[in-house]
Amino acid sequence: MNNLTGMMIFAQVVQSGSFSKAADTLGMSKSSVSKKITFLEDRLGVRLLNRTTRKLSLTEVGQVFYERCERIMSEAEEAELAITRLQDEPRGHLKISAPVSFGIKHLGKPLATFMSQYEDLSVEVSLNDRFVDIVEEGFDMAIRIGRLPDSSLIAKKIGVSRLLVVAAPSYLEKHGRPQHPHDLEDHKCMSYTLSRGAGHWPFVEDGKPMSVKIDGGIKVNNGDLARDMTIAGAGIAYSPSFIIGPDVREGRVEVLFGEFEPEPVNMYAVYPHNRHLSAKVRLFVDFLKDWFSQCPSWDTKL
Repeated sequence: MNNLTGMMIFAQVVQSGSFSKAADTLGMSKSSVSKKITFLEDRLGVRLLNRTTRKLSLTEVGQVFYERCERIMSEAEEAELAITRLQDEPRGHLKISAPVSFGIKHLGKPLATFMSQYEDLSVEVSLNDRFVDIVEEGFDMAIRIGRLPDSSLIAKKIGVSRLLVVAAPSYLEKHGRPQHPHDLEDHKCMSYTLSRGAGHWPFVEDGKPMSVKIDGGIKVNNGDLARDMTIAGAGIAYSPSFIIGPDVREGRVEVLFGEFEPEPVNMYAVYPHNRHLSAKVRLFVDFLKDWFSQCPSWDTKL
């Protein structure tokens, strides 16, 4: 590093034409600049500059050395500009983890739109409902839905989804319509096994949170499978509106306990803590936030 510093100072002295001007440009004292040049010449064992009271001039070997220094300084500037451009425009490879159902239903279009704006970007998407360690597994970011565990990751809210208890008309006709969440103990309810609250469904009654234990003999680890089984009349499901919303609108399922509906669940983009966040992650997170900030399609007309 000392060698590079000496080369930088030497190049500035040549470009400025004097120790004084170089010192002003570099924010150093004139004596410090002079000492650095003397040290550089002593280390190389050659004289680089001819010094007179009126001006400086390069020796023959100094001219050769200056040309090399100038080239190195130019490449250093180019490297800095390249990094700056990478911070301003998304480039390279963006690796994303997302839940299966959400990714299939709602991530394709925004991803395609984002990539059409930045042609130098490649994307790899891994859909998985298990909890992914994005640092250990090399992901740039992940989309997560629901309450987040404490961690060192940065989380940015990108949207919300309602949580709905639903059943098919065929199921209600056969088994009757429950009037209160506590009535669910007498019904076939589907438990989503990957939820941290599996076996308990949250509700709100008179402004206070309430939890109801369910055990209907049906356990699944995928929201779309639960949706299909619900439509087929197998039981009652507790489903996010980004999965079940279209089926509510089309009458394939009916919403139960609307007056007991809890607060919507939040959706987040999470990524490792990094003081110098890459442009590809920063811009895509902002893009998703804008994309889903309006009333999302899954909650329309519910």
